[in-house]
Parts: sequence; C-alpha cells; structure tokens
Amino acid sequence: MTIVSANALIKNYGSFRAVDAIDFQIFKGEVFGFLGPNGAGKTTVMRIIYCFMPQSSGEVRVFGLDVAKDPSMIKARIGVMPQEDNLDPDLNALENLIVYARYFDIPKRDALRSASDLLAFVELKGKVKAKIGSLSGGMKRRLILARALINNPELLILDEPTTGLDPHSRHAVWDKLKQLRDKDTTLVLTTHYMEEAEKLCDRVAIMDGGKIVTIDSPASLMQRHGGNLEDVYLKLTGKGFIVT
Repeated sequence: MTIVSANALIKNYGSFRAVDAIDFQIFKGEVFGFLGPNGAGKTTVMRIIYCFMPQSSGEVRVFGLDVAKDPSMIKARIGVMPQEDNLDPDLNALENLIVYARYFDIPKRDALRSASDLLAFVELKGKVKAKIGSLSGGMKRRLILARALINNPELLILDEPTTGLDPHSRHAVWDKLKQLRDKDTTLVLTTHYMEEAEKLCDRVAIMDGGKIVTIDSPASLMQRHGGNLEDVYLKLTGKGFIVT
C-alpha cells in the first residue's frame, strides 16, 4: 500500500529550484530516508509532504489525498518531528503534550493518559513536571518525538531527528524509532548521518541539488557500488559529503 507518492514534484524559491521534478513512492510500514547534505532539498520535500508549504508544480499524495486540496485531513493522520526545537518553554514536559493534543481534539482525559504513556516510552517519566529549559538536548528531542506521537499517527515524519545530539543521545532516539518500526509505523526521515540511514532505513533516496540520484536499500547500494553510504554518495554525485 502506497502511503506517500510524488510525481514530477517541483519547488521553486523565486529563481532558485530547490526540488527539481522528482518522483518517489513510500510504502506502508517502511522506514524511508531522504539522504543528502544541507541544501540537497530533502527538508523542502518533507515540508511539502506534511502540508507546511505548497509545491510549485507536480503532484504529492499522502494516504491517497492531495496535499494541495486536503491538508486538514492529512494533518490529522500524521505526526511531525521538526528539525527545530519548538517546545513551549513556559510549560512543563507533560503540559507540552497535553496542550498539543488539543490540535487533534483529543479529550483531556485521553490526552493525559496518552501523554503519560508516551513520556514513559521515551524514558522521560521522571521529567513529567520538568520545565523545558532544564532538559538536555537529547531529552528535548525525545520529548518532541513523544509530542509527534500524541495523535497515534499512521505516518511519522522526522526531519533531522538527531542533529546536534551526542552519540549516546542519538542512539537513544534510534532505539525508540526502531521500536516504532517494529510496530509497523511508517516512518519518513531526513538525515545527513550515514550511520543513521544504515541503521534505520529500509530504503533511501539520495538527493543532490534538488534531484533524486537513486532510490534503493542501503545494503543494495553499498553492495552494488562498494564501500559505505558516504562512498556511494561520492561515486554517484562526484562530490564529497560535506555537512555544515
């Protein structure tokens, strides 16, 4: 079953083409990654998928619904973990989840139960009343993940889920994403960490300059081209993988 599909997707910012006529499909239950350095176009693709910005041309469908025509219906069924930290600093950890649940018209009693369960899931049960400013970077990322799950989404979108985290915190987030994958949740993520793509993704789309260079499983790409994913990227694009 196709969860997300794009056909001839283009996004322009004035005269600059950030996404250049790409096609892809994402299937139910898989972990699909957009891989590439900063400026490759992957975050723009994600923002179009979760109806944050319109495409310039082409078609994108989520659950068979057109992102341009049915954004409200799509948003009700997805969870989004954005790249930036946008937690409310005036609320504690539990309140951040309960307030966010209002966007989905979740009854307060149900929201409280779900929020408590999710804080336990991301190993923040002891931080229920903690203010956001007191949390470490890794804790904040795990709290944002919990918030993205408050509506029990069918599709979870993660934009650079572990950027800026130390190795221990990064692996803690990976463990939670693997648990979601094991529950057959469809995950779509962007990353510029090659190891992250290898550990988590069933398939990756390698992007460069707004185009998709190839789509395949990490194992197949490494077997076909030799070396690790960074070596594959270099061979396919002729560019070193520079992350800023």
